Amino acid sequence: MPAKKKTALSRIKLFVLDTNVLMHDPSCLFRFAEHDVFLPMITLEELDGHKKGMSEVARNARQASRFLDELVRDADNIDAGISLKAASHKAATGRLLLQTRALDGQLPAGLPVGKADNQILGIVMALHLAQPERQVILVSKDINMRIKAAALGLAAEDYFNDQVLEDTDLLYSGAREIDQGFWEKNGKNLKSWQEGGKSYYRMSGPSCANLLLNEILWQGGEAPFAARVLAREGKTITLETLSDYSHSKHSVWGVTARNREQNFALNLLMNPEIDFVTLLGQAGTGKTLLTLAAGLALTLEEKRYSEIIMTRVTVPVGEDIGFLPGTEEEKMAPWMGALDDNLDVLNKSDDDGGDWGRAATRDLIRSRIKVKSLNFMRGRTFLNKFLIIDEAQNLTPKQMKTLITRAGPGTKVVCLGNIAQIDTPYLTEGSSGLTYVVDRMKNWAHAGHITLQRGERSRLADFAAEVL
Repeated sequence: MPAKKKTALSRIKLFVLDTNVLMHDPSCLFRFAEHDVFLPMITLEELDGHKKGMSEVARNARQASRFLDELVRDADNIDAGISLKAASHKAATGRLLLQTRALDGQLPAGLPVGKADNQILGIVMALHLAQPERQVILVSKDINMRIKAAALGLAAEDYFNDQVLEDTDLLYSGAREIDQGFWEKNGKNLKSWQEGGKSYYRMSGPSCANLLLNEILWQGGEAPFAARVLAREGKTITLETLSDYSHSKHSVWGVTARNREQNFALNLLMNPEIDFVTLLGQAGTGKTLLTLAAGLALTLEEKRYSEIIMTRVTVPVGEDIGFLPGTEEEKMAPWMGALDDNLDVLNKSDDDGGDWGRAATRDLIRSRIKVKSLNFMRGRTFLNKFLIIDEAQNLTPKQMKTLITRAGPGTKVVCLGNIAQIDTPYLTEGSSGLTYVVDRMKNWAHAGHITLQRGERSRLADFAAEVL
């Protein structure tokens, strides 16, 4: 082989795909730029076995099969590889290689040959030996598969293409602390005015260009300051001061903000101009309580929304409890313990009417809150609803898109979650649908985000979260 051609080929890697990658992201075939993609026959067999059913995995398996069908249908010579250029609209310039003959890689005698994972490892080994001039890499979402590959001296990687961020510490927090230096650097042409009980500031400077719409700027000290970025044009920003929901006279359905971030969250939740809010935080930071309090105030007191709809992914922490009897709402009841716990807290704030008054309030509240299953969301449109998506970290980006696009005119969508508690297989902090929407929606004029930092449940819960 001429040296020039050998060098060109060695630059193009050969990625061997495990089945779980295709079931995680059907469009992964088009995500490897100029490199080639190899599909073992056992991968196609496993894909076929997972295509039945209505789960997200089954839908993805069917979509991956459709993509492969289109590629094979237009191919002239499958042995030589199928170009991905046209199908990917030039996003991928490599080839798709399907296994057309038996490949025998010598694996250690201890590995059972009948297991699909080991057959794929054998194929990676055979390709590695047959094409020493190029890098052959196994791509799998299965950690144990990657460990086995490493033990056999084979290159293996996780599928990173769908990850929004490599490090979740870089995730947008929604709030930024400023100091006196910020005012000195950007406040030369500062203008301020008051309107409708709020103060407004307009300023220009080098730091202003990096600020995002609806980002909250705060400054501590004796005279604390907190304002939201209302508008930005180049290096000029307009700030609007926040309402103080930590004071009892500004309580929302009897709930007051216990810390700075909770106050920021209530400002976003109560703002009619913000249609989409994401709240991140560990257990006990008050995400669900604040959202329900705001939803009840806006629905029952201000009549801005007709009802509250709450939904969450039904992923059990332990063993599944099987099929449940009853209506959709009754089936969802075991998953909605968090809703009932928070309604108990919100109901206790109504002490004026005694037990009868509390019972009447509880019935009124429950009549305006609907619990829906995610499984029946496709094709629906919600008008003038306050939609709460709880445990949103367990959603894939595609599921998140399906849910958010249900919003019709006058609907507000609030996503709650803790990306450190993901229960869905193959989802990580970087590829969760919650991380995805926080990153993609962060500079839209009608979207806001806050990461809640401090737990407010009890001293026991706070200490346990820290040390356990």
